[in-house]
Amino acid sequence: MLDQTDMLILAELSRNSRIKMKELGEKVHLTGQAAASRVAKLEDNGVLEGYTIKVNEAKLGCFMHAFITIFTNSTYHQPYLSFIKTQENYVLNNYKVSGDGCYLLECRFPSNEHVDQFLTRLNEHANYKLTIVINK
Repeated sequence: MLDQTDMLILAELSRNSRIKMKELGEKVHLTGQAAASRVAKLEDNGVLEGYTIKVNEAKLGCFMHAFITIFTNSTYHQPYLSFIKTQENYVLNNYKVSGDGCYLLECRFPSNEHVDQFLTRLNEHANYKLTIVINK
């Protein structure tokens, strides 16, 4: 069971996973050693599964952010899933969903030309509905 201190630790780590344990402890009113022990316990219990970075995709040249609702052509999804694995330079997330569509793709592309090429190849495996992000 998580207590209020654990929740504060998770919030701080969500903001900055590179925070020093001494600084984390100060923010949650613990010593650095106590904070480190709490973090280790959260990791051991599977609450913290890993640490990650946030990449600014636009600064890497991927200016177009899109969500693509996928409608597979059959109940056998493996051809679609195999195709998506080959597109990791564009696909940020591939969510299996219920409701409208079978999957929801979150993608980044450097240009309209790359979107068109991706969609042409995607259409060999599934139908889709494209939504372009205008602003966050």
